[in-house]
Amino acid sequence: MAETSLLCQVRPRYLWRAGGRGLELGARPWIMAILNLTPDSFFPASRIENEAALLTRAGAALDAGADILDLGAESTRPGAAPVDSKAEQARLLPGLRRLRAEWPEALLSVDTRHGETARTALAEGADIINDVSGLEEAGLARVLSGSRCGVILMHRRGEFASMHRLPKLADPVATVRAGLKDLLARAQTEGIAAERIVLDPGFGFGKNREENFPLLARLAEFHELGRPLLAGLSRKSFLGLAAARPEPAAHAAPGLPPEAREAATLAATAIAALAGAHIHRVHDAGAVFQALQLAERVRESSMYH
Repeated sequence: MAETSLLCQVRPRYLWRAGGRGLELGARPWIMAILNLTPDSFFPASRIENEAALLTRAGAALDAGADILDLGAESTRPGAAPVDSKAEQARLLPGLRRLRAEWPEALLSVDTRHGETARTALAEGADIINDVSGLEEAGLARVLSGSRCGVILMHRRGEFASMHRLPKLADPVATVRAGLKDLLARAQTEGIAAERIVLDPGFGFGKNREENFPLLARLAEFHELGRPLLAGLSRKSFLGLAAARPEPAAHAAPGLPPEAREAATLAATAIAALAGAHIHRVHDAGAVFQALQLAERVRESSMYH
């Protein structure tokens, strides 16, 4: 039987340069734990309100198997109020400093689209900048080109406020693949070495709900781009629609709310792991760790005949 595009029998291996470290990706799936320092994240239970809660959440994620802690201080969900760099840093930097002091060897990522926030975060010890804007701000590319940090670049269509209302794509996979290829080339032109870059297809960012499913089903095709892949699927709205009962109760909102999407997240994460995704960005590191262990056993077993 011919191999389908869903299963990646041999996950490509890379040496990812991040903050002066050489990180080996591909031997196993990595977990990036989300630490939300925002008051308006789409998943209320993920919001961290004070330093004590941040330390508790970060420690629990590391104990559960997280490889990277990803701090974000601006929500990019549709309709979220934009946050300027100064306000973003006021939320972000105290927690970043405390995490670096508490876990000197931990890999710390900062989710930002602002160049000044990235510059300050790197000076405070961040190893990775996770950019969901696709290098939208010119200053961000300059900061990244002048540093040694790891860089995660995500594909996105449209503006954050209206990206969920864009016209339907004829071929979501081809569009995202071409967009990531162009983004990778632009980053290199700006002076960001390819060995520092991880690519993210951007589930939910400028794709309507149905367009996310072919991206997941054909995720293995993105290995053609020659860089490690990150899958950010955790509790996304398209999972809530797919997992909901076909006949919801009267007056119920369509789909499942974020707090009810854990099972769908685990299923989608396992699918992404079978496709060979290198890093999984998630809210619940412990549950995802178990799902990834099972997916890896299945993927490795596929190589035996």
